[in-house]
Amino acid sequence: MEQEITPMKKNNNILIVIGIILIAANMRPAITSVGPLIGDIRSDMSLTNGLAGLITTLPLIAFAISSPIIPKLSRQFGNEIILFLGLTTLVFGILIRSASWVVTLFMGTFVIGIAIAIFNVLLPGLIKNKFPHKVGLLTGVYSTIMVLSAAVSSGLISPLNQQFSIGWRGILACQAIMAALAALLWLPQLRGFIKPSHSAGTTPQLGGLLLSPLAWQVTFFMGLQSFIFFVLVAWLPEILIDRGYSVSSAGWLLSFMQFSGLPATFLVPIFSDMLKNQKVIVVVIVLLDIIGLVGLLSGSTKFIVLWIIFIGLSQGASISLALAFLGLRARNAQQAAELSGMSQSFGYILGALGPVSFGYIYDITQAWTIPLLLLIAVCVCLLVAGLGAGRAMYVTLESEG
Repeated sequence: MEQEITPMKKNNNILIVIGIILIAANMRPAITSVGPLIGDIRSDMSLTNGLAGLITTLPLIAFAISSPIIPKLSRQFGNEIILFLGLTTLVFGILIRSASWVVTLFMGTFVIGIAIAIFNVLLPGLIKNKFPHKVGLLTGVYSTIMVLSAAVSSGLISPLNQQFSIGWRGILACQAIMAALAALLWLPQLRGFIKPSHSAGTTPQLGGLLLSPLAWQVTFFMGLQSFIFFVLVAWLPEILIDRGYSVSSAGWLLSFMQFSGLPATFLVPIFSDMLKNQKVIVVVIVLLDIIGLVGLLSGSTKFIVLWIIFIGLSQGASISLALAFLGLRARNAQQAAELSGMSQSFGYILGALGPVSFGYIYDITQAWTIPLLLLIAVCVCLLVAGLGAGRAMYVTLESEG
């Protein structure tokens, strides 16, 4: 009997991995593909620049609002069911966003943010539960797919829009196909699913995590790396343009930054799983970031590609390490979901403040020096949070006493 069950379990594990990859491929394109089309959307819908900017901010607000609620739904219904709900919600949100009214544009965007928040929060717990000995490897796989799909979609969306001439609504609506495919392939995980029970002693809820110093260190690491990332995505092209680069070259360098981080995105969670603690990785990440930012601060363009590579490696490593912490610092899947909900709720609030505060300081000073010095100071804070989060401990209160 045991020999008959093992192949079935292996086949199901393969399906789960395929499902994780497809979910990861749907975690960013619905957001990142809006940027290249924002001009068409603004003119077609007669939006102000402020309202157009809200399109890219709404998903972050949805992340922050819904992330603490998702672990509670997971406890009640199970990860598999809520992930399926997230995929169907994503399809629904994409189609709503592509309707003909301003209200549906913003409503659909917010719904998309809720759907992606489900993936953000629950995938670390799912991996912890299904593959407890391969947390680093699978975290590296899904975070790499997530980053790669974001970069590819933002690069291809405009050429595809010009090629097929179906308008921004049609091209964005096509993204529902990938989400629907992922939902269909996830259906076998719902068959015969029985929600596991968790004892109160091993599954701290958000109230308990708020008293955990380690949980806050993981949260601040998540938030501060988001702060740095969103600042660079929003303002790096402007910095480069002021250094003498064309708009096109600045855009390509931003894409290059994201692509150059892919090796680190994949490898860092694997190394994190192999090491007793992750403090050395944190130090390397922060050093790369600071070196790259000091290079930008110098104003010299001689080694600009090298500075961009350093920053890209740091950003790729920091997001995947932040995601790896969610599994490594939790004893079980439900703890990982709770920690993920807390860190991504507070973390994305902090991340959303980054571009605004950076731009505000630039408006006051009319120079990039002080904003870049601020970003270097944030890197120092990231180091402090990371050294705490990188300790070989769990977020349960009894393990921190």
